[in-house]
Amino acid sequence: MKIALLLSTALLSTSVPLIAANSAPRPVPFLDTIPAPKDTPYPGTITLKIDATNTDQAIFTVEEIVPVAQAGAMTLLFPKWLPGEHGPRGEIEKLAGLTISADDKPIEWTRDVEDVYAFHINVPEHTKALTARFKFLSATDENQGRIQMTPDMLSLEFAQLSLYPAGYYVRQIAVSAQVTYPKGWKAASALRPIDKTGDTLTYETAPYDVVVDSPAIAGRTFRAEKLSDRITLDMVADTPAALDIKPEQLAAHRRLAEQAVKTFGAQHFDHYDFLFTLSDTLGGIGLEHHRSSEDGVKTDYFTDWDKGPGERNLLPHEFSHSWDGKFRRGFDLWTPDYRTPMRDSLLWVYEGQTQFWGYVLGARSGLFSKQDTLDSYAMIAASLDIRRGRDWRALQDTTNDPIITPRTPKAWTSYQRSEDYYNEGMLVWIETDAKLRALTNGTKGMDDFAKAFFGINDGDYGEVTYDFDAVAKTLNQVAPYDWAGFLRTRLDEHAKGAPLAGFEASGYKLVYTDKPSPALKDVERRRKSLNLLYGLGIAVKAEGAVSEVIWDSPAFNAGLAIGNKLVAINGHAWSDDAAKQAITAAKTSGEPLQLIVKSGDHVRTLSIAYSGGLRYPHLEKTGTQAGPLDALLEPRE
Repeated sequence: MKIALLLSTALLSTSVPLIAANSAPRPVPFLDTIPAPKDTPYPGTITLKIDATNTDQAIFTVEEIVPVAQAGAMTLLFPKWLPGEHGPRGEIEKLAGLTISADDKPIEWTRDVEDVYAFHINVPEHTKALTARFKFLSATDENQGRIQMTPDMLSLEFAQLSLYPAGYYVRQIAVSAQVTYPKGWKAASALRPIDKTGDTLTYETAPYDVVVDSPAIAGRTFRAEKLSDRITLDMVADTPAALDIKPEQLAAHRRLAEQAVKTFGAQHFDHYDFLFTLSDTLGGIGLEHHRSSEDGVKTDYFTDWDKGPGERNLLPHEFSHSWDGKFRRGFDLWTPDYRTPMRDSLLWVYEGQTQFWGYVLGARSGLFSKQDTLDSYAMIAASLDIRRGRDWRALQDTTNDPIITPRTPKAWTSYQRSEDYYNEGMLVWIETDAKLRALTNGTKGMDDFAKAFFGINDGDYGEVTYDFDAVAKTLNQVAPYDWAGFLRTRLDEHAKGAPLAGFEASGYKLVYTDKPSPALKDVERRRKSLNLLYGLGIAVKAEGAVSEVIWDSPAFNAGLAIGNKLVAINGHAWSDDAAKQAITAAKTSGEPLQLIVKSGDHVRTLSIAYSGGLRYPHLEKTGTQAGPLDALLEPRE
């Protein structure tokens, strides 16, 4: 016994692992064989030919001719880190049938095992050009991604339909693109066609980054309206009825163009195209480009105009990006090619301030009313105010979300947080405007920042980068203050509620009543859901399906989760009306709500102690004088 104990003690004290006899491999080192991009011209112009006529199967067919200057190793890349996506979103999985040849002789390619977006080849001697052919199999069902082709229209992304040579800045690669569209369709793009032969358009030769930044739309039903001498609203729709635009609706879009230029003080484009699709089958989208934007909504955009603000915040948001995000871009987000990883630390400016300007320009142009704007602010503020994710995760960290979670659904968004740099960033900029006005006795505000920061180099559609210090410095030029300290506090704090100081300084406070605002009712109508988020803590879709549960709310604490189905409440079959009646009655009686809940084949009864009644957010004016927010939303003369 004593000998065994001594042996045991000796084994415990030794530094040799007890499992040393097991196999222990060493890692294989990562070897990057792909040349780094250089800021030198690529020798020759790439010719890109795209057949977009197979709309029944949603298949794009590509032929690409790539001139080469020398034999030997070469790498072709499929775009991975896409501008505006803020993450590695290139749909490489949809590229199929890739063949590469020289002088009609096939060349074998090898996919890089470390970067699967890269294809290695060996260029034979005396080769002047390579021909790459492939198909892009776009989604035919929503579970595959965004629908880009229907029998009536299409959305064409050059980033998905091209390869580019590694080793060069993308601005140094010249591309001539040619697209064959379905017979009789009309197309629009920020790229201008220089030739039309039948249904084939040949576009002007441009740098690859400009081509990638210039998608196209096309369709059977097409309408274009000039909003200004430089700005056009290009529209395709499922049916002609969707493009039956009233004069006052078109006038509001013209005022959007006018108010944006007055606000920012310069135009960073020679021309600008809203690529606007109105469809119940083509996938929706909101994606910024320098001289255009992709704006996809349902067919009721114009026809249901009087039912609420609808999706009318989309166009002013994406338009603002031409200045904020495309022309002025965070220094660590700008990259020389589409392989270099982007870093998103300044998205609270890129997206947060664009969200700010989107709502401001929407109100100034009359795309939606001032009251609808205030009601939308109230919903946003209330949603952020109840997010317990603020307890552990700072606003700054949410700028990593496009890489952490590529916009896939989350079970507990209010605790995990999401891309809060959009809406919480907007609240920070509302507070910044109020503070600027307070510091200058109302003579200056965010408009002055916009002109100083974005309103330079009229007509320039290159990029001017900035860092955190440049933002703070420009604010100090408008009104001296510790802006760096203020911004860092808002970005890094773990406050219990949303940053509402901008509203408070403007003479507004967030309140709750038992009556939803028209804007909130419009959201419920479009989402086909019942919003009980601000009291009970749930949102419910058709047939009682729970679509959201707020962390630490009464519903959460009772055990509800997304995916549960509410069968009954207080002895009545679940319906919107039954729920509202039961919640209202509980406010007086104080009795717990009794819910029958189904999860798969499991049925349970929950008792929820909630007597707060129906709660809907509003911004309530606390004084009689106009405040900073009132001034901010007024049109500019």
